Amino acid sequence: MSESDTGRLDEPGHADEARLQRLSQLGEASLRINRSLDFDTVLQEAVDSARALTGARYGALTVRGEAGELPEFFVSGLTSEEHQGLWEMPEGLVFFEYLSGLDEPLRIPDMAGHLGSLGMPEFLPSVAATSLLVAPIRHRGAGVGTIYLAHEEQGREFGSEDEEALVMFASQAALVIANARQYRDEQRVRANLETLIDTSPVGVVMLDAKTGAPVSFNRETMRIVGGLCDPGQSLEELLEVLTCRRGDGREFSLNKVPLAKLFSAGDPVRAEEIMLWVPDGRSVTVLVNGTPIRSETGEVESYVATLQDMAPLEEGERMRAEFLGMVSHELRSPLATIKGSVATLLESAQELDLAEMTQFFRIIGTESDKMRGLIGDLLDMVGIETGSLAVAPEPSDLYQILDESKSRFARGGSHHNLQMELAADLPPVMADRRRTVQVLTNLLSNAAENSPIGSTIRLSAEQQGTQVAMSVADQGRGIGADVLPHLFRKFFRPQGADSGSDVGSGLGLAICKGIVEAHGGRIWAHSDGPGRGARFTFTMPTAEAPVASAAPSPFARSDSAGSAEDGRERVLAVDDDPHALSYIRSALAKAGYAPVVTSDPAAVPSLMAAHQPRAVLLDLMLPDTDGIELMQQVLSIANVPVIFVSVYGQDDVITRATSLGATDYIVKPFSPTELTARVGAALRGMTEPPQRFSIGDLDIDHDERQATLAGQPLHLTPTEYGLLYELAVNAGQTLSHDTLLRRVWGAEKTGEPWLVREVIKRLRRKLGDTIENPKYILTQPRVGYRIAEEEPEPVAQAG
Repeated sequence: MSESDTGRLDEPGHADEARLQRLSQLGEASLRINRSLDFDTVLQEAVDSARALTGARYGALTVRGEAGELPEFFVSGLTSEEHQGLWEMPEGLVFFEYLSGLDEPLRIPDMAGHLGSLGMPEFLPSVAATSLLVAPIRHRGAGVGTIYLAHEEQGREFGSEDEEALVMFASQAALVIANARQYRDEQRVRANLETLIDTSPVGVVMLDAKTGAPVSFNRETMRIVGGLCDPGQSLEELLEVLTCRRGDGREFSLNKVPLAKLFSAGDPVRAEEIMLWVPDGRSVTVLVNGTPIRSETGEVESYVATLQDMAPLEEGERMRAEFLGMVSHELRSPLATIKGSVATLLESAQELDLAEMTQFFRIIGTESDKMRGLIGDLLDMVGIETGSLAVAPEPSDLYQILDESKSRFARGGSHHNLQMELAADLPPVMADRRRTVQVLTNLLSNAAENSPIGSTIRLSAEQQGTQVAMSVADQGRGIGADVLPHLFRKFFRPQGADSGSDVGSGLGLAICKGIVEAHGGRIWAHSDGPGRGARFTFTMPTAEAPVASAAPSPFARSDSAGSAEDGRERVLAVDDDPHALSYIRSALAKAGYAPVVTSDPAAVPSLMAAHQPRAVLLDLMLPDTDGIELMQQVLSIANVPVIFVSVYGQDDVITRATSLGATDYIVKPFSPTELTARVGAALRGMTEPPQRFSIGDLDIDHDERQATLAGQPLHLTPTEYGLLYELAVNAGQTLSHDTLLRRVWGAEKTGEPWLVREVIKRLRRKLGDTIENPKYILTQPRVGYRIAEEEPEPVAQAG
């Protein structure tokens, strides 16, 4: 409202009318922002209503983020281009920081004059701003955010009535925003809990105690009972025809004895094995735990039960029994042969000539070797299960390992054509030579057993970064897609020939997996299906790659960062299980590392800053903390390998962790050898950044800390170079605002993304970059920034 308008309303009648009109507008604005609990909707309605209430040309509202989150920023009356330009105002950062830190409202009739009186530099926003009205949003004495309103016409100013109305509105908006934020947080917690329950490997179902009807259930519950449902049949309809047999032998049909009657007593169920079946004979056995949920008066309102499918346990017992039968047969056969040969030698020694006796001795030796091999497999499997498998990696010549494996395979009497396909200049590997030959021999024998006689088996090896991948491929039976995920499980043997059976006795591949993982490697199988052959591949870490730390930032670490005073490399371990922490600490210390351990996830940032570890070990499930989120927090502080150590070994969990940034994933239980081998492999994978980075006309010399554009030096401040450095050494990766803030400015600046935006703006000007058509620094909206990957050097063409 202008001063002339104020004078016209000085008369009592006009003043009362204006006051009533303003109160009416304020009431309408309050109603608008109370219509929804959606956080974004509330914020947008708040800034729209504040602008309408005061007649401002445009407005903005910022709400402070929580726990490292970016501030929320909403505008009204601006186009998308004007909105973007508002964030990238040259020299506007200082002024915005000043406004957002105000505890009292501020009314500025002349913005340029006000800036001059404060000694602040003039800035040119994307839209004209002559007068300004700012009001802080405070709830229970704490700052929540700030409302900014502006006029663009010269001579138009905000009046005291505008200020009074905005202050009253900001007070009401503070409560609404606090409620919307609480509602959003509650919805997030609810959604997280629902996701956790829905993805749980145990069935969870909640039943109404009065009606017995299912209130909610997760996917695993439907999977368990899905085999009992007819097509299109709901869970409620299934309950009407379901019959139960409890652990004490009692049977009852749910259409005769409703669940509501069973729940009326409110008795809990603890680990009871219950069989469920339908009239046509289909059944499923589940292990049930149940507990009642009571109201304040003690009445049972609902009943929560967990269901664990017993089929995998029963399958495990079947496989174990089958395996024991196989072992008994495999031991009995050579024993019978040995006994027969010995009996013949004892009873007919006088009648046998030397050649015949020698043949019987050879039979005894051969069968004894078979028994020793089987017993050795059993002992290896026990060692893998208990974490005590003896593996002693050392720098080993890979060609000698492959040649010895080939010779041993040939001595086994194979009638297959073995072809070697080896890359040139393979580096030595960190491997236990005897154990690695054992893996290769097992894979070669497995290929021979499942391939036609005379077919070709290919043994190949190639370097892949800091690992060497070795493969054994055959032209045999192939493997069905349903079998591939289970190949490396102990006792596993496919049922029937249709699925493919590229496996041995049930222990060979499980032992291969245990040996490879104890070296810090991986093993997997691939097949296009039955009848199309199979390829088994495993990796071993190279021995020549230096153990390197994360890329050193010129603003963060000294040369000794990550190392203890005695030169040992520090490794941070986070686990809420004290026994697991003790085990990890002992294993790391014995391997020559300096372990730093904690059970408190909240202590991780301070420990990272104090000790600057070379690697971090995290438990996936920590109290009040999600392991994935903690990993992302660690990676925003430092570029170090993060290895998860968890009892959760499902493929989807491992895939999610590694796809979001984890270097490795170790499933408990594990041996000290496997743990330290994985840590060592992860550290060897952290290579130093190249000395130079080039893309287009931009060239960065990391050693000299200099950058040039088209051959001309760029004059960069330390902060500008630090930001450019982080983007360059992580070329191709999007770095979030918080990651850049932590690495360039320090952890205390987290949550202030405008710092990053301001420096990016200056860098773009110096690089000749534009927002519309960037060549060097690319923007990922609401996430961060990245620089394109370095261009490969052109390869000279012959002739």
